[in-house]
Amino acid sequence: MSTTDPFLAETEKIQAAQRRGGLAKWGLYTRLSGPGWLQGAITLGGGSLAGSLYLGVVMGYHLMWLQPLAMILGVIMLSAISYVTVSTGQRPFDAIKRHVSPALAWGWLVATMMANIVWCLPQFALGTAALKQNLVPAMNTPTGTYLAAFGLLIVATTVVWFYNSGNWGIKLFEMILKALVGMVVLCFFGVVIAMTYSGSLQWGEILAGFIPNPSYLFKPVPSMEVHVAATGDSAAYWRGFISNMQKDKIITAFATAVGINMTFLLPYSMLRKGWGKVHRELAIFDLSIGLIVPFVLATGCVVIASASQFHGNPDDVLALVAATDESAAGQPKEVKKYYDLVDGRLKEEMGDSFQAVADDPAGLAAARAALPERDRYMAAMLAERDNMSLAKTLDPLFSSDYAQKLFGVGVLGMAISTIIILMLINGFAFCEMIGVPPEGNMHRLGSMIPAVGVLGPFVWSQAAAALATPTSVIGGAMLPIAYVTFLLLMNSQRLLGDAMPRGAARWRWNILMVLATSVATFGSIWGLRGKTMYGWPIGTAALALLAVLLIVGIVSFLSKNRAAADAGRD
Repeated sequence: MSTTDPFLAETEKIQAAQRRGGLAKWGLYTRLSGPGWLQGAITLGGGSLAGSLYLGVVMGYHLMWLQPLAMILGVIMLSAISYVTVSTGQRPFDAIKRHVSPALAWGWLVATMMANIVWCLPQFALGTAALKQNLVPAMNTPTGTYLAAFGLLIVATTVVWFYNSGNWGIKLFEMILKALVGMVVLCFFGVVIAMTYSGSLQWGEILAGFIPNPSYLFKPVPSMEVHVAATGDSAAYWRGFISNMQKDKIITAFATAVGINMTFLLPYSMLRKGWGKVHRELAIFDLSIGLIVPFVLATGCVVIASASQFHGNPDDVLALVAATDESAAGQPKEVKKYYDLVDGRLKEEMGDSFQAVADDPAGLAAARAALPERDRYMAAMLAERDNMSLAKTLDPLFSSDYAQKLFGVGVLGMAISTIIILMLINGFAFCEMIGVPPEGNMHRLGSMIPAVGVLGPFVWSQAAAALATPTSVIGGAMLPIAYVTFLLLMNSQRLLGDAMPRGAARWRWNILMVLATSVATFGSIWGLRGKTMYGWPIGTAALALLAVLLIVGIVSFLSKNRAAADAGRD
């Protein structure tokens, strides 16, 4: 039997279902979905969890609209990427080199591989922490850390190995990823249901938070401004501090919806499944149920739970501070963040003399205690929490053990699904880099490169400053470039031929893609301006690179199209 028979049979089923329409079509699409769930598995990771937690802590329910909007705009571009891929059957890296610009193609690939390797580190750290702290406290030992970290690596490697075992392996791989994504969503959805049942949620305020208000991107939300104004002479400091701090967190929350490596994964996963022109509608449906629905549900539930417990509430942090020796090592994360914020306010107030106080433990303790109570309250409100803190807030609703297990399962699912997908993407990128088909042992070898992330539980806290900043800068600069690249491909008669959208359809695609690209570009510029590392203006350099690549890409695209048109006339 020919190896193409399964794909021909699937094509016939799709065509028959499209003729029948209705539930028959949507039911078949649901069974055949897959690449969209891979996208869902990577976007529901540690970045989504941290971003959602922070949005709830500082912004309350006011930015419920942010992450859904980011995802919708991202899916517009991913839909365009899927359209180009299934219409041409070409691997995008090669198509971009030939039809747009080799510089853009290589920039896309390098940024993707760098992001895969670096962001695997915190995922291993997150998964290990969930096992040790939430699920199996007996593993909270040095030996337990090794067992947890390398256990995650073994599981992820085994699942990725299935992907390279032919058609059955891909189906099994997708089933595992669907189960993991579903588990994540159900865990966090269960948390919100429990809070609703207890009467601790204000659904009127929550639903109002889905109405976009971009002004909250640049200033404290009204429910936080009340507390800021109460600080009196310190109000200007806290208002500026919140505005500056929330910018990075908002960019993080927006960027974790669709990242640079997601634009690389989608086309290769579709080609690997043998999808073609008949799958165009299925591809968009797949992104909707596999990416939009799980992401919006999971992140929305985390924001709701975080906002209901922590927004404008300093009590949990102040209780930890009171119970912790100020000079003790190994302080809880919230206590460390609290003292960082307090010290930042003291430094602003004392200027150059603060350093002398900071070098004297007794003097520092006295200065902290002398800080007005309203400033200390503000520091406690703004201190970052983590999944352990959020799990503890469920203690009144469930037994403490059950609450920890519920959150632990959700967080572990987030971590391991993201690790798996980062490894998978890197296999595709590695194969393109060395010029071999993205399959078999070479794909497996490339997939193992991000396995360096197993060091995350041991080194991430030290490596974060050195690695996270350049990666986020490069990835942030390259995301709009990836968007512009596929916008150009969508308008390439030379590549798409008769498949290029025309008339009203072309107008719709271009309006939506320009909108998504413009928002991504604004986010990159807003996030990169003023970004420094060791005193170097790395953000300005990244913006300059973005501008150069954008110009090179557009000029190269127009030049190639002109040459093709001239050749056609000859």
